[in-house]
Amino acid sequence: MAANKRKAYIALLITSLVWGTTWVVSKIGVQRTPAFEVASIRQFTGGIIYVCFFLVKGLPMPTWKQFRWLTLMSILMFVSSNGLATLALRYIPSGLAALIAALYPLSVVLIEMFFYKNNKINWGTFIGLFLGIAGIALVFYDSAFHNHAEGFWFGVSLSLIAMITWAVATIFISRRKTEMNPYYATGWQMLISSFIMFLIVLVTGNSIPITSIPVQTWAALAYLVSAGSIFAFIAFIYSMKNLEPGIAALYAYVNPIVAILVGSVIMNEKLTLNIIIGSAITLGGVYLVNRSLKALK
Repeated sequence: MAANKRKAYIALLITSLVWGTTWVVSKIGVQRTPAFEVASIRQFTGGIIYVCFFLVKGLPMPTWKQFRWLTLMSILMFVSSNGLATLALRYIPSGLAALIAALYPLSVVLIEMFFYKNNKINWGTFIGLFLGIAGIALVFYDSAFHNHAEGFWFGVSLSLIAMITWAVATIFISRRKTEMNPYYATGWQMLISSFIMFLIVLVTGNSIPITSIPVQTWAALAYLVSAGSIFAFIAFIYSMKNLEPGIAALYAYVNPIVAILVGSVIMNEKLTLNIIIGSAITLGGVYLVNRSLKALK
């Protein structure tokens, strides 16, 4: 048991580090290749691996009802959330994109409050919401008003939409349980989303010939699929099975920190004291929101 726990902590560390670096690697991938083309190739490769794995294990094909649900989730979680978040990386730092993505628990609370009239919240939730908003405002201030990067606010808007659609998908999943293996379902969502994004690429004409995709993009895709979608995902599953949920969920707070630090070193992204303080305040707020909601369950 002790050995399993040690391995689980190592798995948690791997998940946190790898998923944190995927933001930076994604930014490298979209520098010379259209973002939706990168995202479609990534999701197709990862999706086909997962789907084939579970089909070989004997799981049945989804029913028509399940397929409709998978399509809706693929649009929310991968076409919108992943696709728009990938596109946003062309305009904003990878660390900021990761930090915005970490705000989704705050969006879940607000959506539940205003649209589902869920009043099961306490002062810890309100304090967490305040800190989360205040911290991200400090990061925005230092990133935007002291560094007028072209397309910055467009990138921020894309990231916010991606984060909100992820929150909406999270609420849908929590309110409507499916009988499918969740990892098998994820594979189908990735695969379906890849075809939708490829269709978007064809319709918009925003693509380059596959033979013209540079080596750096292929290298980024290889890392995103092998390390991000497969290796780290397996490590995440292992940590979830062998650690307490509160500990296993710590990866969500480490990811943005890793992305900010690695992005500053590899991509020379701006890193100031205000950004560090704002990020810490934001993640503290997200932690308080998550903790207060779990206490109410």
